[in-house]
Amino acid sequence: MSFARLRSGALAGVDAVPVLVEADVSMSGDPMTVTVGLPDASVRESQHRVSTAIQNSGFEPFDCRVTVNLAPADVHKEGSLFDLPIALAMLLAAEDPLAQKPLAPFGTGAAGGTGATGGTGATGATGASPRLLPEETAVVGELSLGGAVRPVRGVLPLVASLRDAGAKSFIVPADNAAEASVVRGIDVYPVSSLRQAYDLLVGVAGGAVVPLRADPERFMAAADRGDALDFVDVKGQEMAKRAIEVAVAGGHNILLVGPPGTGKSMLARRIPSILPPLSPEESIETTKIHSIAGLLPAGTALLSTRPFRSPHHTVSDVALVGGGAHPAPGEVTLAHLGVLFLDELPEFSRSALEVMRQPLEDGFVTISRASGTARFPSRFMLVAAMNPCPCGHYGDPYRPCRCTRTQIQRYRSRISGPLLDRIDLHIPVAASRLQDLQSIPAGESSASMRERVCAARAIQARRFAGRSGPRTNAAMDRRDVERHCHLSGECLAAMNVAINDMKFSPRSHDRILKVARTVADLAGHAEIELPDLHEALGFRSLDRSLFD
Repeated sequence: MSFARLRSGALAGVDAVPVLVEADVSMSGDPMTVTVGLPDASVRESQHRVSTAIQNSGFEPFDCRVTVNLAPADVHKEGSLFDLPIALAMLLAAEDPLAQKPLAPFGTGAAGGTGATGGTGATGATGASPRLLPEETAVVGELSLGGAVRPVRGVLPLVASLRDAGAKSFIVPADNAAEASVVRGIDVYPVSSLRQAYDLLVGVAGGAVVPLRADPERFMAAADRGDALDFVDVKGQEMAKRAIEVAVAGGHNILLVGPPGTGKSMLARRIPSILPPLSPEESIETTKIHSIAGLLPAGTALLSTRPFRSPHHTVSDVALVGGGAHPAPGEVTLAHLGVLFLDELPEFSRSALEVMRQPLEDGFVTISRASGTARFPSRFMLVAAMNPCPCGHYGDPYRPCRCTRTQIQRYRSRISGPLLDRIDLHIPVAASRLQDLQSIPAGESSASMRERVCAARAIQARRFAGRSGPRTNAAMDRRDVERHCHLSGECLAAMNVAINDMKFSPRSHDRILKVARTVADLAGHAEIELPDLHEALGFRSLDRSLFD
């Protein structure tokens, strides 16, 4: 009998948990392979892929009883990422039991090196790879029947979590190597076949692989916005462009309301061109989510631009906020640290819009299932667009509205008051005639708008320095509002008049103050001044005129 084990991991939400892959090879009992440790169907069926891949890679078939255990047994395991570690554990167990050293507990590591020489690292002896220590090596990868190693999703969170648990070397599919290499302090060995992975693990000549290490800042510096849409192409709509600049500067939610053809979608789709750049930490956080969802482009190490998600109005509740039998991230999580654009807002189902209230308020989504609870981050900027009525021409000076008052009220009632309260800026987008637009000069470029946005974000970063989580005005809690949104006597009087006249809710009151703080930041004001407050109130004037 022989026994071996390797490190691997299982995805849990946007993170991962360490998993030990144990293999026991015994000559007693019926020849068969049994996998235990709470595997799902995709893991259980991997035994067929693994056994075939082993034979097609030139190894002797297992004509004995093999027991594979995935520990801890109370953690659900799914996906094909366990193929490669299971195959390698079986091959090591069939080799020499004395070659297996005791495995140190997770989080402690073991003494000794990884057999690679730091930095970008070259292998030790020419023509051979130093044997990696199984107790310090983690493995993930899917196998084809021919023994090729295929990429898997979620490599970045897997590698990051296993690094924190004590792993120092990682064997990953070649197509996932760039993604894995951005995690600091580890050696990543890309492999393309089971045979190459085995030779690397046991130090066989011909298995030499140069470990990869990458610098996240280098990927961030290479970010290219050359193909982004530019606000310079937008003629007119100066109020809407100003409101969008304020919204982006403070991370505020915004609703654009206007007749069809006024440029609401055109404005929204140019927002990525003025978003501030991702920090290296934010880039890793965003890349983790897209890696788990399987949306990371092949060969991409890090996402260098903020996400912009625009789901169709037929999207289901689960697709929007996440869920499923085994919870997966939805659109609100895929838009984390970026923009979620909902065009034709009233056309979304009422239930889909209402389930967004928690992530808009809390910045995360909690999904509970019988198998466990997953928490997904969802700190995004909501950009919504809608027509003022079913036909779209209410208030249009050039086209008459054909809707009855009852139809208009029913249409607008699809958006609840609590959801509207969570949208900071409500902006009218007026219709314009073509002949008028032809005489208007080109608009301001995205580059100059983005410069002001980044300057305002820098002020907020200094204001909230030392705190964890988002550092934008939109994310301020009640105590932050009291501390940073102080109003002078003149401003306080104007605010009280507006509250009495427009009957704003307490939530709306706080959001107006947050927007006023952002307007003041854009103007370089240390305190909120009366023009700043008036502009912030103007961004909510449409709130009551449309929806009361």
